[in-house]
Amino acid sequence: MVGADKLYCLVLVMVVICTISCYYVSADPDMLQDVCVADLNSAVKMNGFACKPTFNASDFFFAGLAKPGLTNNLMGSNVTAANVMQIPGLNTLGVSMARIDYAPGGLNPPHTHPRGTEIIFVLYGELDVGFITTANVLVSKSITQGEIFTFPKGLVHFQINNGKDPAAVIAAFNSQLPGVQVIAPTLFTASPPVPDHVLTTAFQIGTKEVDKIKSRLAPKK
Repeated sequence: MVGADKLYCLVLVMVVICTISCYYVSADPDMLQDVCVADLNSAVKMNGFACKPTFNASDFFFAGLAKPGLTNNLMGSNVTAANVMQIPGLNTLGVSMARIDYAPGGLNPPHTHPRGTEIIFVLYGELDVGFITTANVLVSKSITQGEIFTFPKGLVHFQINNGKDPAAVIAAFNSQLPGVQVIAPTLFTASPPVPDHVLTTAFQIGTKEVDKIKSRLAPKK
């Protein structure tokens, strides 16, 4: 029995250690060297990017978040990404950022980030923000300059400018490339297209409405 008790305690300790370790694991795998600057032109396919043989400071630098993005579009918003595609040095580091600008009334439409949790800091303006849980519960709040809001990984979320002036936020992610799926374009502009009968049944609308939505969301030529 003593041996069994010791074995039980050992297993219990291992379970606790594994649980704690899993709790602290980031969205991306841990790095195995100081740096692994992404070779975005490499033909090697892997979970992440192959490392460039040489690198310099420019691989870790990006000035793209310094200025507001153009918001004269259908949604009245603009997302400027600062992930591994713009900053190759982020490869294996498990972090990235973005800047989101909103015209008055501008919307960053419902979307998800399948590989990362997002946290936003309001640079200026006023926003209504929220996410929807898998139990279809809306968690929402109005936020303003200097305030922060968090969107859990993988959940549908949005931001809309509820003020009369432009707004902007800085977003941070615990992934070098969190990915984004905007719900409406994902369903209505997929290639090859999602079958119309899937869309008409899912949204309880007719074929004419499906065609109208597709035409409105189609990329401008």
